[in-house]
Amino acid sequence: MRYAGNVIWFIFGGWLLALMWLLYGVLFAITIIGLPYTKAAIEMAKLSAWPFGKEVVHIRDLDNKEATTTTVLSGAFGLIFNILWFPFGLSLSLAYLIAGLLNCITLIGIPFGIQAFKLAGISLWPVGRRVVTTELAELVRQDKAKATLESYRA
Repeated sequence: MRYAGNVIWFIFGGWLLALMWLLYGVLFAITIIGLPYTKAAIEMAKLSAWPFGKEVVHIRDLDNKEATTTTVLSGAFGLIFNILWFPFGLSLSLAYLIAGLLNCITLIGIPFGIQAFKLAGISLWPVGRRVVTTELAELVRQDKAKATLESYRA
C-alpha cells in the first residue's frame, strides 16, 4: 500500500509540493544565514514527494542527547528560525490544506487528504525535524515513553 500510495501521491501533486520546498531551500541556500532552512526544506521535500510510510520526529528525540549548553542553544536558535520561517511555511501549509480538502472530497482520496493535513502542520515548524520511517518513529516514541516512565519511577 505504501508504494502505491506514494506513486499516486507523487503523480497527482506530490512532485509540485516537493518542488515548492526545494525552491524555498534553494532561495535560502543562497544566503549563509538561511542554511538551517535549506536542511529542513530538503527533509520536507523528501516527505512531500513520498509521504506514505514516513513520519517526522524532532531531532532531540532522535539523537537522545542530554540537555547541554550546546543543545539548549541550538534549540533556541531552532525556535527563532521556525518563527522567522512562519510566513514561508504559511504558504506551504495553505497548499497542503487545499490539497487535503480536494483529496477528502472522495472516499478513495481520504488517506491522501490525511497525509496532506499531516504535512500542513509540519510545514509551519520544519527546523529541527527529521524524516524517518514509520517504524523508526515508533521506536523513538517507545524510547521516549520508557525514559519518561523511568523518570517517574526515580
